[in-house]
Amino acid sequence: MTSVPPSQPSAAAAPASEVAQASVSSRLSVADWLRRFWPSPLSIDRKERVRMLGGIVLCVGMTAAMAHLWGLLHPPGIWMVASLAASSVLVIGLPSSPLAQPWSVFGGSVLSATIGVLVAQLVPQLVVGAVVAVGVAVLVMLLLRCLHPPGASLALLAVLEPATHTGRYLGFVLFDVVVLLIVGILYNRLTGRAYPPAKLAETASKAASHGKPSPFTEADLDAALKSYNGVIDISRSDLERLLQHAAKAAFQRTMGDLRCDAIMSSPVHAINESASLAEGWARMQQHAVKALPVIDDSQSVIGIVTTTDLLHQQFAQEQGEGLGKKLRALIPWRGAKQAQTIGSVMSAPVQVARMEQHVMDLVPMFSAKGRRHVPIVNDENRLVGIISQTDVIKTLAGTLAT
Repeated sequence: MTSVPPSQPSAAAAPASEVAQASVSSRLSVADWLRRFWPSPLSIDRKERVRMLGGIVLCVGMTAAMAHLWGLLHPPGIWMVASLAASSVLVIGLPSSPLAQPWSVFGGSVLSATIGVLVAQLVPQLVVGAVVAVGVAVLVMLLLRCLHPPGASLALLAVLEPATHTGRYLGFVLFDVVVLLIVGILYNRLTGRAYPPAKLAETASKAASHGKPSPFTEADLDAALKSYNGVIDISRSDLERLLQHAAKAAFQRTMGDLRCDAIMSSPVHAINESASLAEGWARMQQHAVKALPVIDDSQSVIGIVTTTDLLHQQFAQEQGEGLGKKLRALIPWRGAKQAQTIGSVMSAPVQVARMEQHVMDLVPMFSAKGRRHVPIVNDENRLVGIISQTDVIKTLAGTLAT
């Protein structure tokens, strides 16, 4: 009687399983890729939408009216080009964009149209001329820092449309762009949008003059933009403001909900106001602390004493005493001033915080009058813990590191 060996997985089973997993992974990747086509929400309110729509309509209308009049006075020629509608969207809708600045609109449009006219006259092949005109126009815009997307269409139009093969085309483009810029500047200013926007150095100096210096420098932004290595459709000043808002929001998210009971030291070492200075010093040395809350019989905080308080008291007693004698006086069995009590040197009244308070509420407490420790109390005003500046700094460092 032969025994049947236990079944072994076939050689084809493992590859089949791997193929199935790869197929699922591929489907997930395709789904993630397709989701990228879904547009992101516009973070603008109704008022801004109305401002944009009204400004774009006004820009196109005023430019069209003035250009049409100019065309009637100076026939023949194309009196207005369609790309100016795209320029108006940039000037009104994105006034802080580097692509929409006056030099970008003017230089990108006029130079690109000029290049298109020259290429149309020098390159007889239509397809080759279209490629050369657009390529050279973009190159010139990049070199002269006047990148303006509608400018590329002006270069292309100059090659494709025979009516643009003359200098009149350049005159109409120049006229249209100037009118567009004048209307755009006036409209943005009247609706509360700085156009052109303030430079980063200007906004930084204004913030510093108001006592709110920016945490970011131009070197910081330069490093960030260099690492990104791409054209961003936002000004440096707006980028700085966005970074500040993002940092503030992240800080509020991580630190805003953190409460005192999460980082306080507990149980806390305290002392009674009737205790001697030597006893207070000994307790600080024993527990390796730099401050002792002073409590009464009901465990309520009535003051606080620090190592600085004790040393200052001891050093101020006699001018002629040496340093070694002053320090030895703090030792319990050598002190000559044991009759003095903690209550005579403690800082009172002392500001306390409750367990449920946010840690961020302690920041103004620490910044006032050199305070280094804040006692924490419960709802019955009884001492339950203490928080030092070091505790807050360690918490903040840990938050930023995650």
